[in-house]
Amino acid sequence: MSLSEKLAKYSSSLTYEDLPEEVVAFAKLCILDYFGSALAGVNKPPVQMISETVNVMGGNPQATLLTGGKSSVMNAALVNGAASHIVELDDIHKSSIIHAATVVVPAALAVAEWKELSGKDLILAVVLGYEVCFRVGEAVSPSHYYYWHNTATCGTFGSAAAVAKLLQLDDEAYVNALGNAGSQAAGLWEFIEDGAMTKQLHPGKAAMNGLLASVLAEKGFTGAKQILEGKRGFFNAMSDEYDSEKITLNLGNEHKILENSFKIHASCRHTHAAIDMAIEIFEENEFSVEDISKVEVGAYKSTMDITDNTNPKTQYESKFSIQYCTALALVKGSANLNDFNEDDLWNPEIRGVMSKVEATLDPEVDKDYPVKWGAKVSLHLKNGDVFEKQSYYPKGDPENPVTTEDLQRKFFNLAKPLSEDKRDSFSEVLLSLENINNVSEMMSDLSNSIDVLSERYVVNEGR
Repeated sequence: MSLSEKLAKYSSSLTYEDLPEEVVAFAKLCILDYFGSALAGVNKPPVQMISETVNVMGGNPQATLLTGGKSSVMNAALVNGAASHIVELDDIHKSSIIHAATVVVPAALAVAEWKELSGKDLILAVVLGYEVCFRVGEAVSPSHYYYWHNTATCGTFGSAAAVAKLLQLDDEAYVNALGNAGSQAAGLWEFIEDGAMTKQLHPGKAAMNGLLASVLAEKGFTGAKQILEGKRGFFNAMSDEYDSEKITLNLGNEHKILENSFKIHASCRHTHAAIDMAIEIFEENEFSVEDISKVEVGAYKSTMDITDNTNPKTQYESKFSIQYCTALALVKGSANLNDFNEDDLWNPEIRGVMSKVEATLDPEVDKDYPVKWGAKVSLHLKNGDVFEKQSYYPKGDPENPVTTEDLQRKFFNLAKPLSEDKRDSFSEVLLSLENINNVSEMMSDLSNSIDVLSERYVVNEGR
C-alpha cells in the first residue's frame, strides 16, 4: 500500500464524531486566527493586485472573496490564501515549518461555501488538511526548507486533502488528488533575496492547486499513485534527506493540529524567540538606547538563512530581519502589526541598536531545531552589565500557549474591515462553528459586512 493510499484510508474513515472536543475547539481557534490574518491583509497592494487580476479574468460566483464580491472557488482560494499570509501573523507548525491556515482554510472554506456544507464539515476538513500537510512537511524537513517554502509545497497536499474530504472522494480518487497536488507543489525562497511579492502567491496558489487537484480527481482525472515516495516523487526530487515513516507515525492515534502554534508578533516566526526575550529584557531592566554596547543573538540555521538581514529597506524586509526585529523589541518593547511602519523602519534609535545586533549560529540552539525554535539573547551595556535570556518556545507554541481570549483580542485588532460590533459577533460565530448549518449563509453575511479600502498607491514603501 502506498503512502497516499494509507492517508486515503485514514481520511475516508474519519468522521466529525470521531474528533475529541479539544480538537474541535482548537480547530475553531485556527479558523478564527485565519480570518483575522486574512482580513488584515485584504487591503495590501499585492493582495489587491491578485484580486484585481481575478476580477478581470472572471469566474462563476461560487465563493466569497474577502477583498469583496464573489468568484469561482479556485479564485477565492487564491485570493483568500494570499490575503492571510501577508501581515505575517498566520499560524505555524514547528516540525513541518508550515503555515497551514493560509493554505488549508481558504481552500476548504471556498468549497464548503460552494457546496453549502455545514460548520462541522468545514471543521473536519480543516483537521484533515492540517494532518496531511504537517506529516508531509515533517517527512522532508529541515532539508527541504532551504530552497522550498514548505507552506507552498507541502501545503498543497493539505489543501487537496481538505477538499477531498468535503467532496467525499473515495480512496482511489483521494490518491489521484494527492498525486496531482504533488505535481503542482512549488514555491522557491528566492523571493526573500529582494523582498518580492511572490511570497503572497505561494499560499494562494497552494490553496488553489490542491483544490484543483481534488476537483479533477472527483471527475476521474488520475494522478501519480506514489507521489510522495516514488523514485521521481516529492521526497526524492525536493529534499536531501527525508523520513517517510513520518507520514504514518501514530496516524489515527493523534491529531497533529494540536501541535500548531499561533503568532503574536507581526514578523517571520524565526524572529519570535529573540523578540520575546528582547521584550522581557526591556520590561525587566532600566537602560537607555545610548547605554547599549552590543546585542548578541544566538540562533538556529533557518533563522540565519531566512532572517539574517542587517539593512532592511522596506517594511516587509524588516519583518525578515532578526537584527531589526530584536532592535525594535528592545526600543519599543513590542513588535505588533502597528510597530512595523515606515517611520520606525528608519527610526534612528532602532537603526542604531540594530547596528549593534550580532546574530550568529548557535550550535546548542540549532541542534534542537525544528522541534524547538529557540534563541539566546545577551544585551551588553557600556557599564559592563549583561542581561541574558534563553528561550526554547516562543509565545504561542503549545508549550507556551496563548488563550482563547488572546486570540479573540488578536482577531479584534486585525479584522479592521469589519465594524467593532461585527468583529465581536463574527468571532462568536466562528467559536460556535459546529452549530452553523450552511457555511454559504455565514459567508454571505460576512461579505455584506466587509469594508475594503484599497492601499494600491503605497506599493513602493522602500527608501
